[in-house]
Amino acid sequence: MFDIFIYLFEYYFDAGNFPDPENLSVKLSAAGFDEDDITQAVSWLSGLRELSLVDYPATINQTGSRCFADLERQLICIDGLRYISFWEQNNVISPVEREMIIDRALVIGNDNLSLDKVKLITLMVLWNQHDDFDFMMMEDLIPANSNLIH
Repeated sequence: MFDIFIYLFEYYFDAGNFPDPENLSVKLSAAGFDEDDITQAVSWLSGLRELSLVDYPATINQTGSRCFADLERQLICIDGLRYISFWEQNNVISPVEREMIIDRALVIGNDNLSLDKVKLITLMVLWNQHDDFDFMMMEDLIPANSNLIH
């Protein structure tokens, strides 16, 4: 599924967004991706598109530190959680975006989700939320060696 995310950035970043789920499935299949991965990715992306800033309480932006739940610590590696916290503390992401990233990471359901996967999830969330997405962020978020995400 994460290879699909990288593919989406390579082929659709300049367009501003990826195609609707039906067209995306066809394009991914034509590109040679596995049907199970396509189904997973399209479902995950549909959930991502449904996320909205208004779905989160406004008070979340005025809260202090975020303590991670046991489930979050189980499903996201410690480096991934530190990465999310670092970005939030440095005002690269908002508290609501932090929650969106955590939400999308938990949906995947893998134990100990690696830092590189957390970075790709972060990239997908930010790309979905920002019309003026900073291209320079991509250098930090896309692994230099895509073999790292398998």
